[in-house]
Amino acid sequence: MDRAAIIDVLEHTWPAEVRVVDGPFVFRRSKGGGKRVTATSVTASIEQDQIEQAEQHMREAGQDLLFTLDPTDKVDPILAERGYDALDETILFHCPIDVLTRREVPLVTAFPCWPPLQLTKDIWQESGIGADRLAVMERVTCPKTGILGRINDRAAGAVFAAVHQGCGMIHSLEVLPFQRRNGLARHLTVAAAHWAAAHGATDFALPAVAQNAPACALYTSLGMSPAARYHYRIKT
Repeated sequence: MDRAAIIDVLEHTWPAEVRVVDGPFVFRRSKGGGKRVTATSVTASIEQDQIEQAEQHMREAGQDLLFTLDPTDKVDPILAERGYDALDETILFHCPIDVLTRREVPLVTAFPCWPPLQLTKDIWQESGIGADRLAVMERVTCPKTGILGRINDRAAGAVFAAVHQGCGMIHSLEVLPFQRRNGLARHLTVAAAHWAAAHGATDFALPAVAQNAPACALYTSLGMSPAARYHYRIKT
């Protein structure tokens, strides 16, 4: 899959409440839910005065002055000169889904269910995944599920998965601190791939913040490879 296809999966499996295309800009508006659903992207070359117009649009919508950018976007250095700080470089990992589904998930470890079980929501809540991000999940219109993870006879992890155009993608993978380093994140990723394959997926992808070394190491060890990158620029 190329970058455009994976970004399309990202957009559909973690959608903004409102998405407005205006000339070279794609504006995203949401009541919370994180940067992915509130950042503005740029689809063509732009001039300085167009950036000012975009900033005004974001201000009027009550949004942060926030852009999401490909590393090669020519607007990136322009925004830097205008005082925008870079943050959260993100890697989009990808693999054919059978790279993951050839692995087994231990019995009574992963429980897909939508709407999510209360235990699943409790784990997300404890991990900082609150009502605004649950609202993003609710907005997803393609096949989706929450997966509750158990290890050492305890409910200890959760992940959201969805499938768009034959590609499964996960978001909000969380393992409670007292059960980390026990393999549950690996099991949940593989379980999500099995679920996605059962819903027609032939590919699998996910976003991970580049500075999250343990997560990136996990996905690499599972046979996934970086397929694209993006980062944010924000003016505070």
